[in-house]
Amino acid sequence: MRNRRAPSRALATAAAAERPRRYHVGGHQREALAPAAGLYLVSTPIGNLRDVTLRALETLAGVDLIACEDTRVTRKLLDHFGIETPMTAYHEHNAAAARPRLLARLADGAAVALVSDAGTPLVSDPGFKLVRAAREAGHAVTAVPGASAVLAALVSSGVATDRFFFEGFLPPKSAGRRRRIDEIAEIPASLVLFETGPRLAASLADLADRLGSRHASVCRELTKLHEEIRSGDLVALARAYAGAPPPRGEIVIVVAPPGAAAAADDRAVDALLRAALGGGSLKDAVDDVAAATGHPRRVVYQRALALTKDRGDGAPR
Repeated sequence: MRNRRAPSRALATAAAAERPRRYHVGGHQREALAPAAGLYLVSTPIGNLRDVTLRALETLAGVDLIACEDTRVTRKLLDHFGIETPMTAYHEHNAAAARPRLLARLADGAAVALVSDAGTPLVSDPGFKLVRAAREAGHAVTAVPGASAVLAALVSSGVATDRFFFEGFLPPKSAGRRRRIDEIAEIPASLVLFETGPRLAASLADLADRLGSRHASVCRELTKLHEEIRSGDLVALARAYAGAPPPRGEIVIVVAPPGAAAAADDRAVDALLRAALGGGSLKDAVDDVAAATGHPRRVVYQRALALTKDRGDGAPR
Protein backbone atom coordinates (compact mmCIF):
# COMPACT_ATOMS: atom_id res chain seq x y z
CA MET A 1 0.00 0.00 0.00
CA ARG A 2 1.20 3.49 -0.88
CA ASN A 3 2.50 5.79 1.85
CA ARG A 4 0.05 8.69 2.07
CA ARG A 5 1.89 10.82 4.59
CA ALA A 6 1.45 14.58 4.43
CA PRO A 7 4.08 16.35 2.28
CA SER A 8 7.15 17.65 4.08
CA ARG A 9 7.63 21.34 4.84
CA ALA A 10 10.30 21.39 2.15
CA LEU A 11 7.77 20.21 -0.45
CA ALA A 12 5.21 22.72 0.82
CA THR A 13 7.78 25.48 0.52
CA ALA A 14 8.62 24.39 -3.04
CA ALA A 15 4.94 24.42 -3.97
CA ALA A 16 4.56 27.89 -2.48
CA ALA A 17 7.48 29.09 -4.56
CA GLU A 18 5.63 28.10 -7.74
CA ARG A 19 2.48 30.12 -7.04
CA PRO A 20 2.01 33.51 -8.73
CA ARG A 21 3.48 36.37 -6.67
CA ARG A 22 1.56 39.33 -7.97
CA TYR A 23 -0.88 42.07 -7.03
CA HIS A 24 -3.16 44.50 -8.83
CA VAL A 25 -3.11 48.29 -8.54
CA GLY A 26 -5.33 50.59 -10.58
CA GLY A 27 -6.21 47.80 -12.99
CA HIS A 28 -2.56 46.93 -13.63
CA GLN A 29 -0.95 43.68 -12.60
CA ARG A 30 2.45 43.88 -10.93
CA GLU A 31 4.94 41.17 -10.12
CA ALA A 32 6.35 40.88 -6.59
CA LEU A 33 9.79 39.51 -5.84
CA ALA A 34 10.10 36.96 -3.05
CA PRO A 35 11.56 38.82 -0.06
CA ALA A 36 14.44 37.48 2.02
CA ALA A 37 13.59 34.97 4.73
CA GLY A 38 12.27 36.49 7.94
CA LEU A 39 9.24 37.94 9.70
CA TYR A 40 7.57 41.00 8.18
CA LEU A 41 5.23 43.19 10.28
CA VAL A 42 2.90 44.64 7.67
CA SER A 43 0.53 47.52 8.45
CA THR A 44 -2.82 47.35 6.68
CA PRO A 45 -5.56 50.00 6.20
CA ILE A 46 -7.75 50.92 9.17
CA GLY A 47 -10.74 51.47 6.91
CA ASN A 48 -9.95 53.01 3.55
CA LEU A 49 -8.26 50.39 1.36
CA ARG A 50 -6.46 53.11 -0.61
CA ASP A 51 -4.31 53.75 2.47
CA VAL A 52 -2.34 50.56 1.88
CA THR A 53 1.25 51.17 0.76
CA LEU A 54 2.89 49.74 -2.36
CA ARG A 55 5.54 48.17 -0.17
CA ALA A 56 2.84 46.44 1.90
CA LEU A 57 1.25 45.00 -1.27
CA GLU A 58 4.62 43.84 -2.59
CA THR A 59 5.42 42.18 0.71
CA LEU A 60 2.04 40.47 1.10
CA ALA A 61 2.21 39.17 -2.47
CA GLY A 62 5.82 38.06 -2.16
CA VAL A 63 5.98 36.26 1.20
CA ASP A 64 5.34 32.53 1.58
CA LEU A 65 2.69 32.86 4.27
CA ILE A 66 0.54 35.54 5.93
CA ALA A 67 -0.33 35.16 9.63
CA CYS A 68 -3.44 37.17 10.47
CA GLU A 69 -5.98 37.72 13.23
CA ASP A 70 -8.98 36.73 11.13
CA THR A 71 -8.46 35.11 7.73
CA ARG A 72 -11.91 36.31 6.59
CA VAL A 73 -10.98 39.96 7.19
CA THR A 74 -7.56 39.69 5.55
CA ARG A 75 -9.06 37.75 2.64
CA LYS A 76 -11.11 40.83 1.67
CA LEU A 77 -7.91 42.90 1.46
CA LEU A 78 -6.04 40.26 -0.52
CA ASP A 79 -8.92 39.69 -2.94
CA HIS A 80 -9.25 43.42 -3.57
CA PHE A 81 -5.64 43.57 -4.74
CA GLY A 82 -5.48 40.15 -6.41
CA ILE A 83 -3.05 38.60 -3.93
CA GLU A 84 -3.00 34.79 -3.69
CA THR A 85 -0.62 34.24 -0.76
CA PRO A 86 -1.81 31.51 1.63
CA MET A 87 -2.92 32.57 5.11
CA THR A 88 -2.97 31.10 8.59
CA ALA A 89 -4.70 32.35 11.72
CA TYR A 90 -2.63 33.86 14.52
CA HIS A 91 -4.58 35.51 17.35
CA GLU A 92 -4.80 35.61 21.13
CA HIS A 93 -6.79 32.37 21.34
CA ASN A 94 -4.43 30.19 19.28
CA ALA A 95 -1.10 32.01 19.62
CA ALA A 96 0.50 29.48 21.97
CA ALA A 97 -0.13 26.65 19.50
CA ALA A 98 0.39 28.62 16.28
CA ARG A 99 3.65 30.33 17.31
CA PRO A 100 5.87 27.20 17.15
CA ARG A 101 4.54 26.40 13.67
CA LEU A 102 5.38 29.90 12.43
CA LEU A 103 8.83 29.70 13.98
CA ALA A 104 9.36 26.36 12.24
CA ARG A 105 8.50 27.96 8.89
CA LEU A 106 10.98 30.73 9.59
CA ALA A 107 13.62 28.14 10.50
CA ASP A 108 13.01 26.49 7.10
CA GLY A 109 13.88 29.77 5.39
CA ALA A 110 10.37 31.06 4.72
CA ALA A 111 9.28 34.69 4.55
CA VAL A 112 6.25 35.21 6.81
CA ALA A 113 4.10 38.35 7.08
CA LEU A 114 2.19 39.21 10.24
CA VAL A 115 -0.88 41.46 9.92
CA SER A 116 -3.69 42.55 12.22
CA ASP A 117 -7.29 43.01 11.11
CA ALA A 118 -6.59 46.71 10.64
CA GLY A 119 -3.67 49.04 11.19
CA THR A 120 -0.26 48.29 12.62
CA PRO A 121 0.32 44.80 14.05
CA LEU A 122 1.42 44.39 17.69
CA VAL A 123 -0.80 47.31 18.82
CA SER A 124 -3.34 45.63 21.14
CA ASP A 125 -2.61 42.13 19.80
CA PRO A 126 -0.31 39.21 20.82
CA GLY A 127 2.19 39.73 18.00
CA PHE A 128 5.00 40.94 20.26
CA LYS A 129 5.51 37.38 21.58
CA LEU A 130 6.09 36.12 18.06
CA VAL A 131 8.50 38.99 17.35
CA ARG A 132 10.43 38.30 20.56
CA ALA A 133 10.64 34.57 19.84
CA ALA A 134 11.72 35.22 16.24
CA ARG A 135 14.48 37.57 17.33
CA GLU A 136 15.67 35.16 20.01
CA ALA A 137 15.89 32.45 17.34
CA GLY A 138 18.03 34.73 15.17
CA HIS A 139 15.46 35.46 12.45
CA ALA A 140 15.27 38.86 10.75
CA VAL A 141 12.28 41.00 11.73
CA THR A 142 11.27 43.86 9.44
CA ALA A 143 8.54 46.47 9.91
CA VAL A 144 6.53 47.57 6.87
CA PRO A 145 4.90 50.72 8.27
CA GLY A 146 1.57 52.23 7.34
CA ALA A 147 -1.79 53.15 8.84
CA SER A 148 -2.27 53.40 12.61
CA ALA A 149 -5.51 54.32 14.37
CA VAL A 150 -3.47 55.65 17.31
CA LEU A 151 -1.58 58.22 15.25
CA ALA A 152 -4.52 59.05 12.96
CA ALA A 153 -6.65 59.94 15.99
CA LEU A 154 -3.87 61.82 17.76
CA VAL A 155 -3.03 64.12 14.85
CA SER A 156 -6.72 64.75 14.07
CA SER A 157 -7.79 65.48 17.64
CA GLY A 158 -6.43 68.97 18.21
CA VAL A 159 -4.77 67.68 21.39
CA ALA A 160 -1.03 68.14 22.02
CA THR A 161 1.00 65.64 20.00
CA ASP A 162 4.53 66.20 21.33
CA ARG A 163 4.12 63.47 23.96
CA PHE A 164 1.43 60.82 24.25
CA PHE A 165 0.65 57.67 26.23
CA PHE A 166 -1.20 54.81 24.56
CA GLU A 167 -3.39 53.01 27.11
CA GLY A 168 -5.43 50.78 24.82
CA PHE A 169 -8.73 49.61 26.28
CA LEU A 170 -9.68 50.64 29.81
CA PRO A 171 -11.17 47.94 32.09
CA PRO A 172 -14.78 47.12 31.15
CA LYS A 173 -16.26 47.61 34.63
CA SER A 174 -16.57 51.04 36.24
CA ALA A 175 -14.68 50.30 39.46
CA GLY A 176 -11.65 48.94 37.65
CA ARG A 177 -11.89 51.64 35.01
CA ARG A 178 -11.85 54.42 37.61
CA ARG A 179 -8.86 52.88 39.38
CA ARG A 180 -6.95 52.73 36.13
CA ILE A 181 -7.88 56.30 35.19
CA ASP A 182 -6.53 57.46 38.57
CA GLU A 183 -3.27 55.61 37.86
CA ILE A 184 -2.71 57.35 34.53
CA ALA A 185 -4.25 60.72 35.45
CA GLU A 186 -0.99 62.54 36.17
CA ILE A 187 1.03 61.20 33.25
CA PRO A 188 2.42 64.37 31.60
CA ALA A 189 1.22 63.42 28.13
CA SER A 190 -1.89 63.18 26.01
CA LEU A 191 -3.80 59.94 26.60
CA VAL A 192 -4.89 57.74 23.70
CA LEU A 193 -7.58 55.15 24.49
CA PHE A 194 -9.48 52.55 22.49
CA GLU A 195 -13.17 52.01 23.29
CA THR A 196 -16.22 50.18 22.02
CA GLY A 197 -19.52 51.83 21.13
CA PRO A 198 -21.55 50.17 23.91
CA ARG A 199 -19.06 51.29 26.60
CA LEU A 200 -18.28 54.76 25.26
CA ALA A 201 -20.81 56.72 27.35
CA ALA A 202 -19.81 55.00 30.60
CA SER A 203 -16.10 55.48 29.92
CA LEU A 204 -16.56 59.17 29.12
CA ALA A 205 -18.56 59.60 32.34
CA ASP A 206 -15.75 58.02 34.38
CA LEU A 207 -13.07 60.02 32.57
CA ALA A 208 -14.96 63.25 33.26
CA ASP A 209 -15.46 62.30 36.89
CA ARG A 210 -11.78 61.52 37.47
CA LEU A 211 -10.07 63.98 35.12
CA GLY A 212 -12.44 66.95 35.15
CA SER A 213 -12.97 69.07 32.07
CA ARG A 214 -9.80 68.31 30.17
CA HIS A 215 -10.06 68.85 26.43
CA ALA A 216 -10.67 65.62 24.52
CA SER A 217 -11.76 64.22 21.16
CA VAL A 218 -13.82 61.16 20.32
CA CYS A 219 -12.63 59.84 16.95
CA ARG A 220 -14.86 57.29 15.25
CA GLU A 221 -14.58 55.33 12.00
CA LEU A 222 -11.33 57.04 11.00
CA THR A 223 -10.61 57.03 7.23
CA LYS A 224 -14.03 55.50 6.52
CA LEU A 225 -17.08 56.99 4.83
CA HIS A 226 -18.76 57.98 8.10
CA GLU A 227 -15.66 59.32 9.88
CA GLU A 228 -16.59 61.54 12.83
CA ILE A 229 -14.49 63.55 15.29
CA ARG A 230 -16.24 65.28 18.19
CA SER A 231 -14.17 67.57 20.39
CA GLY A 232 -14.83 69.40 23.63
CA ASP A 233 -14.13 69.04 27.32
CA LEU A 234 -14.72 65.64 28.90
CA VAL A 235 -17.71 66.85 30.91
CA ALA A 236 -19.47 68.13 27.79
CA LEU A 237 -18.62 65.01 25.80
CA ALA A 238 -19.90 62.76 28.60
CA ARG A 239 -23.19 64.65 28.61
CA ALA A 240 -23.47 64.47 24.83
CA TYR A 241 -23.15 60.68 24.74
CA ALA A 242 -25.15 59.94 27.91
CA GLY A 243 -28.46 58.31 27.03
CA ALA A 244 -27.73 58.40 23.30
CA PRO A 245 -27.75 55.21 21.21
CA PRO A 246 -24.31 53.55 21.28
CA PRO A 247 -22.28 54.72 18.28
CA ARG A 248 -21.09 52.15 15.78
CA GLY A 249 -17.60 51.49 14.54
CA GLU A 250 -14.05 51.70 15.86
CA ILE A 251 -13.50 54.45 18.45
CA VAL A 252 -10.40 56.21 19.75
CA ILE A 253 -10.52 58.75 22.61
CA VAL A 254 -7.73 61.31 22.90
CA VAL A 255 -7.46 63.27 26.17
CA ALA A 256 -5.28 66.32 26.76
CA PRO A 257 -2.48 66.10 29.36
CA PRO A 258 -2.95 67.44 32.90
CA GLY A 259 -2.76 71.21 33.05
CA ALA A 260 -3.75 71.61 29.41
CA ALA A 261 -7.30 72.63 30.28
CA ALA A 262 -8.08 75.94 31.88
CA ALA A 263 -6.72 75.44 35.40
CA ALA A 264 -6.42 77.52 38.51
CA ASP A 265 -3.88 77.44 41.28
CA ASP A 266 -4.71 76.05 44.71
CA ARG A 267 -5.69 79.41 46.18
CA ALA A 268 -8.10 80.12 43.33
CA VAL A 269 -9.62 76.65 43.68
CA ASP A 270 -10.02 77.16 47.42
CA ALA A 271 -11.76 80.48 46.81
CA LEU A 272 -14.18 78.87 44.36
CA LEU A 273 -14.85 76.01 46.77
CA ARG A 274 -15.56 78.33 49.69
CA ALA A 275 -18.12 80.17 47.60
CA ALA A 276 -19.70 76.96 46.32
CA LEU A 277 -19.77 75.30 49.75
CA GLY A 278 -21.65 78.26 51.13
CA GLY A 279 -24.60 77.59 48.89
CA GLY A 280 -24.84 73.83 48.47
CA SER A 281 -23.61 70.34 49.27
CA LEU A 282 -20.01 69.24 49.14
CA LYS A 283 -20.76 66.99 46.18
CA ASP A 284 -22.33 69.80 44.17
CA ALA A 285 -19.50 72.16 45.07
CA VAL A 286 -16.86 69.66 43.97
CA ASP A 287 -18.68 68.95 40.70
CA ASP A 288 -19.05 72.65 39.90
CA VAL A 289 -15.46 73.61 40.71
CA ALA A 290 -13.96 70.61 38.90
CA ALA A 291 -15.97 71.49 35.80
CA ALA A 292 -15.03 75.17 36.01
CA THR A 293 -11.29 74.72 36.56
CA GLY A 294 -10.39 71.53 34.75
CA HIS A 295 -8.91 70.03 37.91
CA PRO A 296 -9.50 66.28 38.40
CA ARG A 297 -12.56 65.76 40.57
CA ARG A 298 -10.64 63.66 43.10
CA VAL A 299 -8.14 66.52 43.62
CA VAL A 300 -10.92 69.06 44.11
CA TYR A 301 -12.68 66.66 46.48
CA GLN A 302 -9.56 66.39 48.67
CA ARG A 303 -9.27 70.21 48.76
CA ALA A 304 -12.95 70.45 49.74
CA LEU A 305 -12.49 67.94 52.57
CA ALA A 306 -9.52 69.92 53.86
CA LEU A 307 -11.52 73.16 53.78
CA THR A 308 -14.52 71.71 55.62
CA LYS A 309 -12.19 70.24 58.24
CA ASP A 310 -10.35 73.55 58.70
CA ARG A 311 -13.55 75.48 59.30
CA GLY A 312 -14.97 72.76 61.57
CA ASP A 313 -18.02 71.86 59.52
CA GLY A 314 -17.79 68.20 60.48
CA ALA A 315 -18.73 65.45 58.08
CA PRO A 316 -19.11 66.34 54.41
CA ARG A 317 -22.62 67.05 53.24
